[in-house]
Amino acid sequence: MSQAPAPTDVTLPIFAAGDPFHVMVKPIGPICNLDCSYCFYLEKEAMFGGKSNFRMTEEQLDRFVRQYIESQPANIPEISFAFQGGEPTLMGVKYFRKVMELQKRYARPNIPIVNALQTNGTLLDDQWGEFLHEHQFLVGISVDGPEEQHNRYRFDKQGKGSFAEVMRGIKILQKHKVEFNTLTVVQADNAQDPAAIYDFLKSIGSTFFQFIPIVEHDQLLDAKEHQRPLLPILEANQASVAARSVSPAQWGYFLNGIFDRWIESNDVGHIFVQLFDMMLGIAVGYPPSLCVHAKTCGNAVALEHTGDLYACDHYVSPEFHLGNIADKTLGEMLESDQQKKFGNDKFDTLPKFCLDCDYLKYCHGACPKDRISLTPDGEEGLAYLCEGYMAFYKHSLPTLRKMAKCVAMGVPASEYERYGVVRNPAAPGRPTAPSGKIKRNDPCPCGSGRKYKKCCGPR
Repeated sequence: MSQAPAPTDVTLPIFAAGDPFHVMVKPIGPICNLDCSYCFYLEKEAMFGGKSNFRMTEEQLDRFVRQYIESQPANIPEISFAFQGGEPTLMGVKYFRKVMELQKRYARPNIPIVNALQTNGTLLDDQWGEFLHEHQFLVGISVDGPEEQHNRYRFDKQGKGSFAEVMRGIKILQKHKVEFNTLTVVQADNAQDPAAIYDFLKSIGSTFFQFIPIVEHDQLLDAKEHQRPLLPILEANQASVAARSVSPAQWGYFLNGIFDRWIESNDVGHIFVQLFDMMLGIAVGYPPSLCVHAKTCGNAVALEHTGDLYACDHYVSPEFHLGNIADKTLGEMLESDQQKKFGNDKFDTLPKFCLDCDYLKYCHGACPKDRISLTPDGEEGLAYLCEGYMAFYKHSLPTLRKMAKCVAMGVPASEYERYGVVRNPAAPGRPTAPSGKIKRNDPCPCGSGRKYKKCCGPR
């Protein structure tokens, strides 16, 4: 891409948001070189009716970068860009070099900019490796486990498994010393053997694991094409879900198995699991760091390649359309009544069963998209995976609370079995539980002993 001056109509008056917000930008929309059978985003191509080339123009890119930087609150410690898709590497390195130019142009004094890229890894090469290392990208790699498990649902347009190409992409990242983490979709098959999944992810060099449960339910049936069958089954609570969806019992079994493997492998402080980090932070006194478990949502939005902004990555549909960055600024749309209501509805619509739950602060009803079950009293709005989460909380919280006491005393979380005896003599005294968000220079609540900005913060 050639250097070009900023478009004249990019100078909409900037309206700063009241709170920091996060945009998941999709520069190539839903287009992907793979055809993963459970992907909920590929069907979004139909929204554009064949009238799009599915590439964010330089003009819209300029608008986005400027607005995203300038619409953040004045006191934000850093600005984090996240590129996803579809498959964002289809845009090519040249396009992302333009992104770097624009970030430099619009950067705010003394506020660092960091970048993350979520990819299937199959298109990575040395050119990508050099670029990602040069600009210190954090790369998320989607991998569902060993070859048989990964290839069950993650294949290319010809139906060939993608495992070998993903492993080649990971080697590229390692060769060029690019920091990466892994994102594993948990479904009915790989949920059966959590220890094998854990050991595999560790064996390929990942030190930070993210797990996302697949719940394909009746509200999604009409959105799927016939060549991507859901194979629905009927659950006892009358929620119709795909056969490959992880069941509540499987989800609890899987999380407990991952947790136990983490403990028995003595990996506390060495291997980081996103959900465990968040729960430990809550036990220490921080608010939930993941939108899925936060009290409200609405500060994590999705930007399509057209410049259209949607309330959430899981709500990219006309009724949740907030506007276009050519007509409104990001800050204006984030502060709109429509988006505020969307965010507050997460808590305001919780059933009484959730409000009375002992684990409310760890869950907050999970993601509203999966509230398809009935409570024991027959009230609507219970998260489909509630049973699984509850099993996990009962299993893990006694240990995590011990770890939290270690963190509060300045002792590594890995010393949780002796937290009442061991005390770090260098610790300046027991800190009070934090009441706000984690700051960049705070000790990381995971207990690694590092500052938050150098540990789980960038994740």
